[in-house]
Amino acid sequence: MIASLNALLWGKVLIFVLIPVGLWFTLRSRFVQFRHFAEMFGIFREAFKHKADHPSSFQALALSVAGRVGAGNIAGVAVAITLGGPGAVFWMWLVGIVGMATSFFECSLAQLFKRQEPSGDFRGGPAFYIQHGLKKRLGPLAPVLAGLYSILLLVAFGFAFNVLQSYAVSTSVSGAFGFDPRIVGVVLAAFVGLVIFGGVRRITRVVEIVVPVMALSYIGLVLFILATRITDVPDALGLIVESAFGLNEAVAGGIGAALTQGIRRGLFSNEAGLGSAPNVAAVAYVAHPGQQGVVQAFSVFIDTLIICTCTASIILLSGVDFTDSNVDGVILTQTALAAHVGGWADEFVATALMLFVFSSIMYNYFLGENALDFFIHENKIVFTAFRIATLGFVLIGSNLDLSAAFGFADAAMGLLALVNLFALVLLFPIGLRIMRDFDAQRKKGIKPVFDPADYADLDIDAAAWKLEPDDEARLAQKRA
Repeated sequence: MIASLNALLWGKVLIFVLIPVGLWFTLRSRFVQFRHFAEMFGIFREAFKHKADHPSSFQALALSVAGRVGAGNIAGVAVAITLGGPGAVFWMWLVGIVGMATSFFECSLAQLFKRQEPSGDFRGGPAFYIQHGLKKRLGPLAPVLAGLYSILLLVAFGFAFNVLQSYAVSTSVSGAFGFDPRIVGVVLAAFVGLVIFGGVRRITRVVEIVVPVMALSYIGLVLFILATRITDVPDALGLIVESAFGLNEAVAGGIGAALTQGIRRGLFSNEAGLGSAPNVAAVAYVAHPGQQGVVQAFSVFIDTLIICTCTASIILLSGVDFTDSNVDGVILTQTALAAHVGGWADEFVATALMLFVFSSIMYNYFLGENALDFFIHENKIVFTAFRIATLGFVLIGSNLDLSAAFGFADAAMGLLALVNLFALVLLFPIGLRIMRDFDAQRKKGIKPVFDPADYADLDIDAAAWKLEPDDEARLAQKRA
């Protein structure tokens, strides 16, 4: 049944929804992801600034990258190449490029409709912008659709993805170092527990350190490989483009397989349009919703255009046989890396995957917590039970071969994407309104600041927009 559902979602529905919607957002926004591309790098200045009251925009970026950069970047890319050929990488790139525009709007909307909890923390995401943004258009259907999204988010990220990530890392570390997978699961669960029991603020503090270390280490190794194999790079790029359009049929299943696998693994990796990242985008303090939209678009670029390309480069430049569908994705990446750097490749990939999965599980936990909070606000007993359950899922994944969870995760992702994209299309005029306000202030040379009075016709939480003194001064100047 799951296989049939996936065949319908990924073979006949999402292929004709995901990229067209992203292209429509891109064109209607006048290529927002390119117009603000240089500005995206300014977020790194926030790495050295810490706000006591709320996670910073940089910490939200680190947490979203933590979730996006995981097993999908190591195992998922390898699976895409094995089943769809090198051409799948091209379609992953396209999903990433148009997904940057989708991410801009979904994360801007998450900021606009975020709510402030009694503790002072922010909560938001698709469930919130569906319930509060579509209440006039959908009436009583809005909270029902928001509840459905939250349930899917809880099941997919709170269960399926944690089990899947734990299985991937336990088998990789076991193969590289010879450790019992159960021991790996216990150690991983212990470290995860130390973080998630500290809540979202501890999670953001940890990932802002772990994510740059893991990403830069992986990118640095690939740059070294590219430098040593620079003459082979044009051929590898040519193979990707040829296979993407079925011009190299000997490689895999032609354009159909490349297209399907590229879109499926691209969404699994960068999650643009899925609605998961907006849950994280909403927790940060920013002066304007568009600011967080720009930051989260950059997160998609980091994940797909950089990290996934790194893995694809390792595989395609190695000369290893990537056509055997029976070879595990992690094993393929380890074998390819060993062809470049020697025997220590197993240990490196296992360590990188351990960091990727560790950060992803924290991200998955937060999404599950956010889904629960939609129904039960800041209930300590429920949250504690869910934290314990999360550790249990990690242990289950390390003990059992649940690789079939990929199929379940694909189905859950497809349904999440459909619900979220439906909401985004309906809310797109509001998204454009945010973007135009953001652009207009930048055009005047003003650092954009949000004025709740301009959005009084919408169901937003004005209490969530208490600006810092500098931002208040700019808002007063803008109103004057």
